[in-house]
Amino acid sequence: MEVKIITPLTEDKVKNLKAGDSVLLSGVLYTGRDAAHKRLIDLLDNDEALPLNIKNEIIYYVGPSPAKPGMIIGSAGPTTSYRMDPYAPKLLDLGLKGMIGKGARNQEVIDAIKRNKAVYFGAIGGAAALIAKSIVKSEIIAYEDLGAEAIRRIEVKDMPLVVIIDSEGKNLYEEGQKEYLKSIEEK
Repeated sequence: MEVKIITPLTEDKVKNLKAGDSVLLSGVLYTGRDAAHKRLIDLLDNDEALPLNIKNEIIYYVGPSPAKPGMIIGSAGPTTSYRMDPYAPKLLDLGLKGMIGKGARNQEVIDAIKRNKAVYFGAIGGAAALIAKSIVKSEIIAYEDLGAEAIRRIEVKDMPLVVIIDSEGKNLYEEGQKEYLKSIEEK
């Protein structure tokens, strides 16, 4: 099923998403990879304020390449998500509702997704230039010294995604594999 979603990503929007759903996402998201995530957690550990309000927000794990003249952003393909696994549960517990990346997540992150009624979206690896076309606005809001890993506030229109882990913890990587193996056995 294809679903159109406009941010913010509320619990009402998340609860209807199922692993395997195709999503066209529009609205505001934030970017961040492991260096930025570490800084966010360090702030929290020191009882300091974050540079953004993450409640009902989505973080896209991306470090875009520099924009070519006349472009809003350079290629913007997803980063492998497990690098953010040490940080994601704490951010989810603070209200983060969605993450976008590629690859599997550990059990602690899956448990935090379920506990907080959040969702993990997969973006297509290798389609960085295509994904960049869905980004209509981009501005650095924190950690400019990190270069490509700075936190950006981006606005997207119809960004193509797939629900990998839904709010009930159903995991497309596991469910898809089971369905495939079952189809082979039935032949």
